[in-house]
Amino acid sequence: MNTAEARRREPEAIDSFWRSLWFFSIYRLSVAILFLAAVLIFGDTISLGTQDARLFGRVASLYLLAAVGFLVSLLLRPRYFNLQLSVQVAADILALTVMMFASGGQKSGIAVLLLVVVAGAGLVGQGRMTLFYAALASVAMLLEESWRALTREADPADFVRTGMICIAFFGTAIIARLLARRVVANENLARERGRQLDEQLRISERIIRDMDDGVLVVDAEGRVRLQNLQAGAMLDASVKDGQTLATLSTSLAERFRHWQQQKVEVVEMLRRQDQHQLRIRYLPAAESGGHSLIYLEDMEKIQAQAQQMKLAALGRLTANMAHEIRNPLAAISHAAELLAEEERDPLHQRLGRIIHDNTQRLNRLVTEVLELGRRDRAQPETLRWSAFLSGFLDELALHDPSSARRVQVAEGDVDLQFDRGHLYRVLWNLVVNALRHASADDGAVRLQARMSPIGTAVEVLVSDDGPGVDEPSRSQVFEPFFTTHGAGTGLGLYIARELCEANGASLELLDEAPGAHFRIRAEGTSCR
Repeated sequence: MNTAEARRREPEAIDSFWRSLWFFSIYRLSVAILFLAAVLIFGDTISLGTQDARLFGRVASLYLLAAVGFLVSLLLRPRYFNLQLSVQVAADILALTVMMFASGGQKSGIAVLLLVVVAGAGLVGQGRMTLFYAALASVAMLLEESWRALTREADPADFVRTGMICIAFFGTAIIARLLARRVVANENLARERGRQLDEQLRISERIIRDMDDGVLVVDAEGRVRLQNLQAGAMLDASVKDGQTLATLSTSLAERFRHWQQQKVEVVEMLRRQDQHQLRIRYLPAAESGGHSLIYLEDMEKIQAQAQQMKLAALGRLTANMAHEIRNPLAAISHAAELLAEEERDPLHQRLGRIIHDNTQRLNRLVTEVLELGRRDRAQPETLRWSAFLSGFLDELALHDPSSARRVQVAEGDVDLQFDRGHLYRVLWNLVVNALRHASADDGAVRLQARMSPIGTAVEVLVSDDGPGVDEPSRSQVFEPFFTTHGAGTGLGLYIARELCEANGASLELLDEAPGAHFRIRAEGTSCR
């Protein structure tokens, strides 16, 4: 049986108990070696074994063998802690008492070692059975003195000294017990505090690791002592423990040195070489000369979140307004149609058509605004690209017959995770825009589905051979109400991107030529 299994079978004997017993056994082995060496080297020149040197030598040899055996037992079978301790203490008392008898009694000074045994046993055993060990040592001392009085000459005063030593045994045992109780309490407290501290450290490390903001812990010399992955991403560098701030960002290192002269909380902006703006917050340590905290926040991300909140609020407002506008708008359109039917004046008929056309445009705008409000109702499903595209192109051909020859579909098939209605609306916006700007040639608009070269996503590419998107408009194509078409509402691409994000996908304009190239990246797998 190995050590771990043995200790599991005796849970009360924790590691510290066995470690203390190990040191106690080493002490015993040292004393046994000292006694045997003293007899073999010095012989009768010292006071050890003066009454019976032969007996002293034999007992010292047996004591040494017993000490070695106890050590081997601790290594091979660390079980039954209390039993092993009691056997070892009993052997100590027996051996030391016999050697004390062979050396002339308690006058030899060996009785002091019995005090050490009683005190050590009380501390090693955490105060258990300490009074029993003191009683055992006292009985051994009294028996030794009584036997000496019966077999040899003895001074009556020796009984008084023996009694005082016995009292010392019990006093030592009581003190050892009190100390052991205090040691046990402190040890349990330290173990509990250590467990709590370890748990707090793990929680703190996880919090820092999962924070959206970057965190750097920097010492007074400007070396990084702790960091998270977000800090390296924001600084566009690989951050390692012990690395200096200057190797990450020279401007940040200079500002940190300047801030160290103030040692107060400071917030400032930092612009990287790629014009990416970061918000830097310096926090001083609780103690002078300690480590400082640097928090990094991505301002573009904060601004994007603020923009999303504003757009969400605007979306709710416009959706409510759209509901209120739709009914009077339908009444106006119906009245214009009736007026055009009854009026014979060409001018009035022309004005009626203008009213009707603009009400239809406003109705399309209201419809698209309401469609935007449904972005959070996505129900993604696994769609086979070839099957979905076949139905989509058939319906598109009814709207624009030229699409049958102008739209070219590349080879390749995938399964993608997307809401069917949302994907239809996204492709409709992209393909209709491409047909509007592309040439009249066959294959002017190209559709392709493939696996993404990055990760496990799939890509749907929509491109045309038209003039493309000019540079000033590239950053605005996905903004709401931005359009280059006179009859457009400016919400098509914005709604398409919002619907993609609602399905965990992305829509982006690629920097490729000729023509406009849009890419939808969504979750999916390749068809085999």
